[in-house]
Amino acid sequence: METNSETTSTGAHAPYTRTLGRSGIEVSALGFGCWAIGGPWQGPDGNPLGWGKVDDEESVRAVRRALDLGVTFFDTADVYGTGHSERVLGRALGGRRADVVVATKWGNLFDEERKVMTGGDDSPAYVRRALTASLARLGTDYVDLYQLHLSDADPERAALLRTACEDLVREGLIRAYAWSTDDPKRAAVFAAGPHCAAVQHRCNILQDAPEMLAFCEESDLASINRSPLAMGLLTGKYTPGSSHASGDIRSAPPAWLPGFAAGRGADPQWLVRVEAVRSVLTSRGRTLAQGALAWLWARSPRTVPIPGFRSVTQAEENAGALHFGPLAEEELAEIKRVLAT
Repeated sequence: METNSETTSTGAHAPYTRTLGRSGIEVSALGFGCWAIGGPWQGPDGNPLGWGKVDDEESVRAVRRALDLGVTFFDTADVYGTGHSERVLGRALGGRRADVVVATKWGNLFDEERKVMTGGDDSPAYVRRALTASLARLGTDYVDLYQLHLSDADPERAALLRTACEDLVREGLIRAYAWSTDDPKRAAVFAAGPHCAAVQHRCNILQDAPEMLAFCEESDLASINRSPLAMGLLTGKYTPGSSHASGDIRSAPPAWLPGFAAGRGADPQWLVRVEAVRSVLTSRGRTLAQGALAWLWARSPRTVPIPGFRSVTQAEENAGALHFGPLAEEELAEIKRVLAT
């Protein structure tokens, strides 16, 4: 990872940067995930899919503080808060849109008024409709990285979506595209397109993704890491029995969200693993969260973790990881040894 010694208007040094695969688009090595600032919303079954109540003004302040600290990559989705996350992000960026790289996603259907996700649509015709709506909510005329949000979409259908994305690139509506999926075989379908730039996938110390990281390396793609802090488990704020308020997805976790149990909070076995690596991650003055982000940077030169946030304090802590950089090789090896036992 290379550094940039240029000084920002706030006096802070510009952060480490990454390039989004073959696109040439440069971003800060740390992105900010905007799922949480979308506020409460539900799935078709009535269970929460958001992170609980949010203060929109605090969200705006947090985005702008992240910008001041050198974060230039923001990842959202049309379905987060059923459109609310995109609206808040667009307002927060305001006149600084040209200074950042914006990623959003499509594929899910939702009722914005009722705050309910209602299904999915993997048709090529829907891509353009979804993008048009996202552009309006974000207050922009282009998206830097447009991502398919249906992780298990049919590969043959996805090939048609890849073609649709290439059309959008030619029209200048998007600069590049990606698939949010944990399946390298599905990711390969999009990777066959010349303007595919990344794969968004789950990766953190507790849930490594060696096959996907290898695929990104082989395919010259960026690895955008969702759940880099294991949905909060790697922040250090959890103890056995910790609970979540209603409206938080972790209070009634779906099957794809391990590490939590309905009504029982964080899984004690996962917390034991967190404690096992705490001393290594918090060495050299890092917080636990900053150490977890540093592990991802050390894990691969293609990783761009996108931790969530809901406050200025969280934004400052996450952005602070940029000034420490990646773990040293011996620290990475020590974590591997500890977790293996």
